[in-house]
Amino acid sequence: MHLRLLSRFFNKKIDIAEGNLYLRTPIVSDYNQWVTLRTKSKAFLKPWEPLWPEDDLSNIGFRRRLKSYSQQRQDGSAKTYFLFTRDGDQLIGGISLTRITYGITKSAMLGYWMGVNHAGKGHMRRAVPAIQNFAFNELKLERVEAACIPRNTTSINLLKKSGFEEEGYAREYLEINGKREDHILFAILASEFTQQNT
Repeated sequence: MHLRLLSRFFNKKIDIAEGNLYLRTPIVSDYNQWVTLRTKSKAFLKPWEPLWPEDDLSNIGFRRRLKSYSQQRQDGSAKTYFLFTRDGDQLIGGISLTRITYGITKSAMLGYWMGVNHAGKGHMRRAVPAIQNFAFNELKLERVEAACIPRNTTSINLLKKSGFEEEGYAREYLEINGKREDHILFAILASEFTQQNT
C-alpha cells in the first residue's frame, strides 16, 4: 500500500493516489461528469443511499453539496472525495470519512459509492485501503467504522476484504431511501490496519 499526497506536484489538486486511481476534493467543474454518472446510476444507487432531494441532480443541488463538503472539511468533521481514474481523469465514484472525532474517540465513519458501469471492477477494493491509510497515518485516527444494510452483500464482502470486523447489529440505524433500515456495524482499528499492511 503506497499513499502519496500529491497536491504540491500536480497542477490539479490530487489528495490521495493509489495505482491507476486518485481521490480528489470535489470542485464546481466536476458537475458535468458527476451529474452524468449519478443520472446513469440512479436506480443502482438509490436503494443504498439517503433519500435524494428533488433538486439533487441540478447545478444548484450540486453547489449546495459542495458547500456542505467545504464546511465539514473546514470544521474537521468530514472529508469527502471523488474517485477518478488517472487515465482520462474519469469520475467513477466517491468515498468519504464522516463523523470524524478526536479526543478519546479518534474515529470516523466510512462511506462510499460507485457508478453503475464501474462497479464490480475492483476500484473500490483499492480505494478503501487508501482512505484507511489516510485516516490512520495522516489524520492519526485509531478506528474507522462502517455500517451496511444486511442485504447489501457486495458492500459486506468489500468491508471484510478490507480488514473490517463485524461488531454488531443496529436496528433502524439509518434512514436509507426514505426508510429506516437495520445495519450491520463494522470497524477496523489502526493497529489491525498496520499489522495487515506490514
